[in-house]
Amino acid sequence: MKMKKLLPLLIILTLFETVAVTLWLTKSNIFYLFNFSYIGSCLSVGLALFTAGKRYARQFVQLAVGLYMLVYLGLMSQENMQIEGFWYYLFSGVFEAATIHYAVAKIFGPLLFGRGWCGYACWTAMVLDLLPFKVPQKPRKEKLGTLRYVMFALSFALVSALFLMKFSNLERIMFWLFLIGNILYYAGGIALAFIFKDNRAFCKYLCPITVFLKPMSYFSLLRVHCDESKCVQCGKCLKVCPMNVEVNKESRKRKNATECILCYKCTKVCPQKALH
Repeated sequence: MKMKKLLPLLIILTLFETVAVTLWLTKSNIFYLFNFSYIGSCLSVGLALFTAGKRYARQFVQLAVGLYMLVYLGLMSQENMQIEGFWYYLFSGVFEAATIHYAVAKIFGPLLFGRGWCGYACWTAMVLDLLPFKVPQKPRKEKLGTLRYVMFALSFALVSALFLMKFSNLERIMFWLFLIGNILYYAGGIALAFIFKDNRAFCKYLCPITVFLKPMSYFSLLRVHCDESKCVQCGKCLKVCPMNVEVNKESRKRKNATECILCYKCTKVCPQKALH
């Protein structure tokens, strides 16, 4: 591969290694060195596969990172990595586990890689992307997007109530919330996919994490660009986009701009190579 193609890979690997070493040294916990080194390596390998034209590149990263976070961090280590876990550690005044994860992947990270979390690491989307509706078969229901804010508020209220009631076994409760929450997410996500004939319906309408992701993603350094002088308005990119992004416009204000998950399906079908 040419140096130009290797540059994004090296940037991602360097970024994650910097975070890994910094947290390892400041927190005196070698887990952070392993955790972020592993995720950075998976992303780098996935990017290398994508650059080499392998169709399974994104799925490799989804499985490698998604299963690691769900099975190892969530089930084996009993860390609640969902939004309730973030509120729990935040209210506890502890900067570790879910709070670090959210800071890196979902609050400040999107300034660099937008909604990359949704496209490459989310363990909910990892399963939903296996369903048959990879391309939306019904128009997007824009008004339903407000439900994500309801879910966000409910998660905040739930954890707040648990703290106010001063339960003594909060950590155990948070683990059970993680288990129950994931079951509900998968059940709801699969149901919505079949109702709307859209694998990503859950992401568009219900996922509370997008409340963090969307504002920062607007300023994302990594994004799909459109050379409008080359675009012939064939509409092929719009038809394959799983998130209904108006990718045939260059402006950051294009419709659903902050929904892009960087799957790059649009770039593969563009006959004019206007997207990159």
